[in-house]
Amino acid sequence: MFTRCSTLNVAVTLLIGLNTLSCAFADFTYTYGGSFNLPLPDPNGSGETAVAEATINVGDHITIADLDVGINITHPHVFDLQLFLQSPQGAQICLNAYDFNPFFVGGNYTGTIFDDEAPQPIEHGKPPFTGQFKPHSPDLLSHFDGQDAFGDWLLQIHDVWPFHAGQLDAFELIITVPEPSSFILLSAGLFCLRRKSRRRR
Repeated sequence: MFTRCSTLNVAVTLLIGLNTLSCAFADFTYTYGGSFNLPLPDPNGSGETAVAEATINVGDHITIADLDVGINITHPHVFDLQLFLQSPQGAQICLNAYDFNPFFVGGNYTGTIFDDEAPQPIEHGKPPFTGQFKPHSPDLLSHFDGQDAFGDWLLQIHDVWPFHAGQLDAFELIITVPEPSSFILLSAGLFCLRRKSRRRR
């Protein structure tokens, strides 16, 4: 038993000596979802919003430390679209929203990642919105931090203007969680350090 503690002790000492203690708190990233090929219907001038829904089932009980959302949409006029994300617990945020002034034209979300840490808000971007963008404030993805990701996540795509249809090509959840095993190793090493210190007294 003492020998095992000594081994952990050496490991922790090496981590500190190499100034890599932060590595003991490494994170894991899980990606769920993928291709959808979901048609986005046209409101057809009916005066009502056309809504398409895509669901990702997360089958793991993991606590969200950070959440990003990847989107690929083919649509000739994405100003028409509003995107809403809903968690299994029923919490919902709006990922994008645009001012009617200035009005813009352009199509597609291509390789778009909604990320709270992105420097540019989505409303300041331009089609095809390739890269990372902060969701429409104040509806940030941090609202989901601390939640259990297990269950069905719902993406709602509202088309509010007629004459254009499209397709949801891909939808992904990129979930970062703290990596627990390294934390356990560090805690065990510190426990052994305390025990060794007490034995010397």
